[in-house]
Amino acid sequence: MDIENRVVVITGGGSGIGEALARACTAAGAAHVVVADLHGDEAARVATDIAGTAAQIDVRDETAIRDLVDRTEATHGPIGVFASNAGFVTIGGVEDSNERIQDMWEVHVLAHIYAARAVLPQMIANGGGYLLNTASAAGLLTQIGSMSYSVTKGAAVSLAEWLSVTHHHQGIRVSVLCPQAVHTNILANSPDSGGAITGDDDIEDGVAGGDGVLSADAVARSCLEAMRDERFWILPHEEVAEYARRKADDIDRWLGGMRRLQAALYGEGPLPGDAMAPRI
Repeated sequence: MDIENRVVVITGGGSGIGEALARACTAAGAAHVVVADLHGDEAARVATDIAGTAAQIDVRDETAIRDLVDRTEATHGPIGVFASNAGFVTIGGVEDSNERIQDMWEVHVLAHIYAARAVLPQMIANGGGYLLNTASAAGLLTQIGSMSYSVTKGAAVSLAEWLSVTHHHQGIRVSVLCPQAVHTNILANSPDSGGAITGDDDIEDGVAGGDGVLSADAVARSCLEAMRDERFWILPHEEVAEYARRKADDIDRWLGGMRRLQAALYGEGPLPGDAMAPRI
């Protein structure tokens, strides 16, 4: 799909990958870009720069997403691309609270479902459209130190697969973005750092940064290239494809390798978050 003359909606668009996507889509000739973010001032800053529209939205609120879609269609015409990109990161294992796990589930999985529910009917009626869902390399592999991030990003990848299989014949194209580390402010804007939910990028230190830390602009360019070619996996870090192949070829060997990587990162001591773990 060519972005030119398409109406684009981006959640988590006020910073990081979402902001870079908004700027890249504008430069590629999008008809209009709607920048949605939990932080309305950041959405407004980006929208002002690109002559787009800003919207303050909590992606956990399905009604808010539906209203965003309806307002966009009424004002700017049919949505050609919906980039569901909002997210955050936490550190912890099975000791993590149900509330924190549920929060991550709603942002990383339910928000993608809400977006698809809201936008698919008009996309199908208009002959097609594009869903760009941000997941993570953790969704294809795992994230050492964060159970909830690993589980919800895996679910996000699975959901994108289902959407691609189910709606392809109706003109719907789907890509899932699975980067490793990206230079963004996700750590500062995540709950474990005292912040809030914002754009979804990847952890910059530890295991995620082992293959280098990319700029958000580079990731946005990868997204537009993949959408042009209608490729499902968007892997800005090319190494991830090989890791996924090794995992599929021999899961036990892959698990052993991940255990060794964990030990190399943290030794035999506690992992991040273990300080609050029950002794079982």
